[in-house]
Amino acid sequence: MNYDASLLNYFLHASLVVKCVMVILLTASVFSWSFILQRFFYFRRMKRQVKKFEQSFWTGEDLARLYAQTKHQEILSGIEVIFRAGFKEFQRIQMRAHTSLNLMIENTKRAMHVALIREQDKMETHLPFLAIVASTSPYIGLFGTVWGIMQAFRALANVSQATIAMVAPGIAEALIATALGLFAAIPAVIAYNRFLTEIGGLMNRYEGFQEELVNVLVRHSKDEDRGFAAQPSHPREVDYTEPKKHAYVPPHYQADEAMDLLETTVE
Repeated sequence: MNYDASLLNYFLHASLVVKCVMVILLTASVFSWSFILQRFFYFRRMKRQVKKFEQSFWTGEDLARLYAQTKHQEILSGIEVIFRAGFKEFQRIQMRAHTSLNLMIENTKRAMHVALIREQDKMETHLPFLAIVASTSPYIGLFGTVWGIMQAFRALANVSQATIAMVAPGIAEALIATALGLFAAIPAVIAYNRFLTEIGGLMNRYEGFQEELVNVLVRHSKDEDRGFAAQPSHPREVDYTEPKKHAYVPPHYQADEAMDLLETTVE
């Protein structure tokens, strides 16, 4: 309790500049810890959802059914967003007539790449702030330290005999500013590097899933084409019970020749 009171006492008796430095560092530390906790639970949820989706994907579940399931989910993981973008684009291109397989693959890859970039932006949310806190907090604390030491030595200008008791408060203020700078910077550095590792791991899994999804879609497309080609081609059945209503009769034909032409057309 005395230690907490001493810290508060140092803050109250510090100069205005040192107080501003302390407030800035404490505010940065509070926001930094809030972002660290938010990102920690975010990445833990993402890894759990990715693992669950990969299990459903590789158990042989129908892709159309899997795509329909993702429509009813409010919160999607990155891999589910990539799957939806790729499968939706593949179906859209496949519905077009006379579309080459290479075009379908390129459009599918492009759609998944756009979704991948958006997911990367989501994963990197708040990381720039952590990088700024990690890189600038020690220097801000050092500034408060230098300023506090300057004020401590300035107090000795009009004193004939200096003692340690005269400079101790100013040095203590300076050291507190340094400690606050390190307190804000060290967790931010650790969390920033940890989250970069998490992002790199998820990005590798997303990119690998893209290639696997393209391979699966290509195999399904080729299987459908082979199945369609293996079916016997039956001639189209035409109903001849009704007469031709729009048979064309050249005007230079006589009446008998026109009747012969109509009978030939019907036959």
